[in-house]
Amino acid sequence: MNMTSRRGYGRPAIVWQEVGLGVLTVVEQLRQEAGRLYRRCGCRGEDGKQLGFSCPTLKQDRQHGRWYFAVQVEGLEGKRVRVRRGGYASEELARRALAEFRQLPSAEVLSRMWTVRRFLEFWLEYLEENGLLRPSALLSYQRAVRSFLIPELGHYRLSKLRVKQVQRAMDRICRHQVRGGRLIAASTVHQIRAVLRSALSDARRRGLVGFNAAWRLRMPGGARAHPVVWSPTRESAWRETGIRPRVACWEIAHLARFLEQMQDDRLFALWWLVGLRGPRRGELAALRWRDLDFASAELTIREQIVVINGVEHLGPPKSAAGVRVLALDETSVKIMWAHWRAEQVRRGGVAPDPDDPIFTYDDGRQVKPDWLTRRFRKLCAGLDLPPVRLHDLRHGAVSLAGAAGVPLKVMQTDAGHSSPVTTVEVYQHVFAETAHRSVAETASLLLSHAKLRLNLEGASQA
Repeated sequence: MNMTSRRGYGRPAIVWQEVGLGVLTVVEQLRQEAGRLYRRCGCRGEDGKQLGFSCPTLKQDRQHGRWYFAVQVEGLEGKRVRVRRGGYASEELARRALAEFRQLPSAEVLSRMWTVRRFLEFWLEYLEENGLLRPSALLSYQRAVRSFLIPELGHYRLSKLRVKQVQRAMDRICRHQVRGGRLIAASTVHQIRAVLRSALSDARRRGLVGFNAAWRLRMPGGARAHPVVWSPTRESAWRETGIRPRVACWEIAHLARFLEQMQDDRLFALWWLVGLRGPRRGELAALRWRDLDFASAELTIREQIVVINGVEHLGPPKSAAGVRVLALDETSVKIMWAHWRAEQVRRGGVAPDPDDPIFTYDDGRQVKPDWLTRRFRKLCAGLDLPPVRLHDLRHGAVSLAGAAGVPLKVMQTDAGHSSPVTTVEVYQHVFAETAHRSVAETASLLLSHAKLRLNLEGASQA
């Protein structure tokens, strides 16, 4: 491409002898990067809309309206964005503001022009496009952002977001009412704050903010819902009043009665596994015959199915610790063998393929996690047992292992928990049998060292 330079009006100019589409694109980009100045006003026409650039007074009166500048800068992920600033009294002030704006670092430019809403929407899109979250976690993040964070904080400039503004927003969220007129749970508020903290941490890594305004907040207290055991007293109160604990798990006798009644159900092997070993429902639905090793008596959990808005997503378990190998006892192996033979009969004598799902509907299709929950609820309705959720059998399996004296590390690994704290504080409960046996053993140890003279006759009469 040949170019010649000529001077006119006291400054150099470029004469293009060959002009193509590529050249015009470069010239337009350079012009946008350099920025442009323009004038507009707030006058309104007969329809009530602002005239903006088309106001006839702008051509007649040089003092009418205000000056603005527009410039394109490089945004996040390499995408160019247009920035507009205005309200200047003269062209010289707008030109000076444009020059100062162009000297700012790109990250500071973006933080000044982006609102919290705009960044949160970009952040969610970034997480989704790069597959950084499980589908269920992404849905939870989207609900927190769109239902709470954007309405409360979306209008603030990202660079001007301060702790006091976030604190006021969290205080308002704490007063939010959910279905039934109850206040939003403290655990939900903590989850919303965790989402905002994660987003602002990402903004800080990108250089858009200097600190995380979601740290050091005064957050509501409140314990999470810990399941309790359906003791005889609680069961009697429930039968008399209909009032039940928020979350509860069965006693060992309840679980035994359920499994006895389910022996003729075609999914008895599934109910046995969830009652004894406690895998998640999505993990059960994703099991395939290749995951079951009869020779080694082991079941490998490597995937789970999650249903989001009616769409099934197959992926890894809830956490890295969810990928695990469950040892099976002799009874469990026999039950799984019986299930394998039943599947062979259903297929007309053809053995199941290793890639086929272990648990299916009557027509051979893979079961869905939501259907398992509904099926469990329907089966329990006809057994006159205290109400529990399918997930509560997972709590009961951990508690059952604790009652049997299984070491904590083994219980944590079998449950697929990242931390033993979750296993102990949330999932393990003390059955009455375990409590009485423990106190008897403790008292026996004490009495082996302390020789007491006890009048048992008087105690028995009392």
